[in-house]
Amino acid sequence: MLTVATANVNGIRAAMRRGMGDWLADRGPDVLLLQEVRAPDAVVDGFFDGWHVAHQASEVKGRAGVAVLSRLPLGAVRVGLAAHAPDGLPEPPVDTGRWVEADVELPGGGTVTAVSAYIHSGSTWPEDNPVKMIEKYAYLEKVTARLAELAAAPTPALVAGDLNIAHQNVDIANWKGNLKNAGFLPQERAYLDRWFDELGWTDLGRAHGGEGPGPYTWWSWRGQAFVNDRGWRIDYQLANPALAPAAVKVEVDRAATYDARWSDHAPVIVTYDL
Repeated sequence: MLTVATANVNGIRAAMRRGMGDWLADRGPDVLLLQEVRAPDAVVDGFFDGWHVAHQASEVKGRAGVAVLSRLPLGAVRVGLAAHAPDGLPEPPVDTGRWVEADVELPGGGTVTAVSAYIHSGSTWPEDNPVKMIEKYAYLEKVTARLAELAAAPTPALVAGDLNIAHQNVDIANWKGNLKNAGFLPQERAYLDRWFDELGWTDLGRAHGGEGPGPYTWWSWRGQAFVNDRGWRIDYQLANPALAPAAVKVEVDRAATYDARWSDHAPVIVTYDL
């Protein structure tokens, strides 16, 4: 059994201060995929002594950052998506700290490719700031190109992280109020349609989580969103056709109380029978 957890930590130092270390010791995943790490390599290595680490920090201090951490050895590591930029599309001014993949070496032989991904949030009000949405769509094109390759590969692969897109109405509590907001725009959701319907990726959270609504993975720190479970499901584990049948259990590890949260996101944990 291989247990993989993904979590947007909203700053690794802050998450550790709030109790992430206790959660990690209790849950004990084999592989941990992090987003919004917001720290240099030395800080990440210090928190995860004894782990195998593949980390991509952002060029902008205090922003983004993704990591693959594993108790099992890591083989090849690939950073970023520069090689997958389609011709003619604009490049975001800063496009780091958003994609890292590593081949996790399994005890019985073979590997699983694990990707930690952090998609741009875009603009809260797209009509007021269309540039951010143009950058997000350009990045989604690169993601789609890489997903097509991983989907067709015979090697099991998973892509996990904060995709900053709620796919369907059941993935967001206030879907009617967010139809024109970033994270739930038809153009964004169409990318997920393509990944699932055309490329063959499986959204494990939905496949194993029932028809919904929820379970949500992000709630605002403000107001009563968490208490009233008024959230968004924007954190995913996606499995390619070679891996999806091996997923046997999917959990959203929602904190028991508001005070017990160490991030505004909840971890998504999948157990694979490999």
